[in-house]
Amino acid sequence: MTALTSPEISLQDFLARLETKPASEYINGAIYQKPMPKGKHSRLQLKLCNQINATTEANQIAYAFPELRCSFGDRSIVPDIAVFQWSRIPLEVDGEVPDNFLLCPDWTIEILSPEQSPNRVTGNILYCLEHGCQLGWLVDPGDRSILIFQPNQQPRLFTQRDVLTVLPNISLSLTATEVFSWLKMGS
Repeated sequence: MTALTSPEISLQDFLARLETKPASEYINGAIYQKPMPKGKHSRLQLKLCNQINATTEANQIAYAFPELRCSFGDRSIVPDIAVFQWSRIPLEVDGEVPDNFLLCPDWTIEILSPEQSPNRVTGNILYCLEHGCQLGWLVDPGDRSILIFQPNQQPRLFTQRDVLTVLPNISLSLTATEVFSWLKMGS
């Protein structure tokens, strides 16, 4: 993922641009286009969203949004999954979800693609934590591990049967093995 522009532009100018496919992110005054999601990435993204929402939506605890642009501080990023506590989901007057989310998620999940810079993706997770995010996951299908970040703690590497950390009010128990088992169709 390389910068698409060399001269710095403002966040406001970036947000005024047309969306790209795949999405572009605004980081430190530069624009970076995310790689096109491939099979493993898409499968894990959908299954994780479905698992989280199946556990949280009915009781209005939280909601997992895939590929949602989140603009806050001086960045505009598009986490693979942005999970918001229900009470923090910005709503329009009519109760509908707005198009623009001008806040960081409570839980950010990134699924590493082979073409992505692990450091840039990790940088986005750390940036979210610095701005109020409570939890970050870096899912690496290549080595079947999940690096979990929490504020003011060292990151922890989860593999195999390690039970993954989720937000405190979410009753979801998953292991790394379960998450990566979803790569086999029919799981």
